[in-house]
Amino acid sequence: MSEPGSPPRAPVMHDVARLAGVSHQTVSRVINGSPRLRPETRRRVERAIEQLGYRPNTAARALVKGRSGIVGVIGVGGTYFGPASIQRSIETAARARGLFASTVSLTSLTRELLDDSVEHLRRQGVEGIIIVAGQDDALEVARSRTVGVPIVLVEGDLTRAHRTVGVDQVAGARLAVRHLLELGHREIVHLAGPPDWAEARARRDGWRAEMTGAGLRPAEPVHGSWSAAFGYEAGRRLATDPKITAVFTANDQVAIGLLLALHEAGRRVPADVSVVGFDDQPEAAYLVPPLTTVRQDFEQVGVRAVAAITSAIADVDAEVESSTARDPNTPAPVVANLITPELVVRQSTGPVSA
Repeated sequence: MSEPGSPPRAPVMHDVARLAGVSHQTVSRVINGSPRLRPETRRRVERAIEQLGYRPNTAARALVKGRSGIVGVIGVGGTYFGPASIQRSIETAARARGLFASTVSLTSLTRELLDDSVEHLRRQGVEGIIIVAGQDDALEVARSRTVGVPIVLVEGDLTRAHRTVGVDQVAGARLAVRHLLELGHREIVHLAGPPDWAEARARRDGWRAEMTGAGLRPAEPVHGSWSAAFGYEAGRRLATDPKITAVFTANDQVAIGLLLALHEAGRRVPADVSVVGFDDQPEAAYLVPPLTTVRQDFEQVGVRAVAAITSAIADVDAEVESSTARDPNTPAPVVANLITPELVVRQSTGPVSA
């Protein structure tokens, strides 16, 4: 208890344990990312940590364990909404666990840039590295290098790395197209993102799978960039085809350009053409009309990415302590961590016109 009139005492680990109804050793295991906990126990402890505003003493833990309490983050393509949002969410989630995130932001990733970035982070004593990269070239570089500390890959192809975290892009696209199909649309065009991005391919595949599952033969997708300029140019061409009644775009930026092109052509949204985006950017709710879109929970991506890297660090410690390190020639099992997206229905979609 604090003395009357004195500042309130900062919560300690025993306070968290008392509120969660567990031992302080269990709280310690949650903070250190131990994989040997029941999910419900972990969630109960994390709720108690959040409720109390508990912050682990990173410096003390580092002294005891010979640890830095630092995780590295290498972000590629941070000028785009998705990667930038994920990087911010990782930094926030790291702070919530009493860790410090040291970030290196790159516009592209080559072997030389990755090696330089890893060396920069290793000099800071990072315990693990999270790589946020959606482009194929960047992912290939990340997979092909051994960096000496645990790695978690975020975004991209989540089937070809050991530890990965990301949103189920195929499921998100299927949600979008299913919504349009339920409104009676059959001519649903897809404005796809760059084909060298795994997310763009996954959204395209989800669109195609939902269309063919409904017994329809979709036209070829229109590939382009993630930009509003691409949506605008493609929209000017689509606006001349009266058979097209719905468009599913690669992201909200593409949808913004499309909406302008349709407006200029006199095609009403959603009376003539329904539009669905992807990402749920903050501006999406304030467009004219407000945009129906697929929401990605970037905050949860950050939370799971940090949980995955702390768990990986704990696994390495356990191997070292038990002297039973895994044979490096034995492939590690893939630990995929997929987050289900959510469809947000607004005024840019409506029933197909008679």
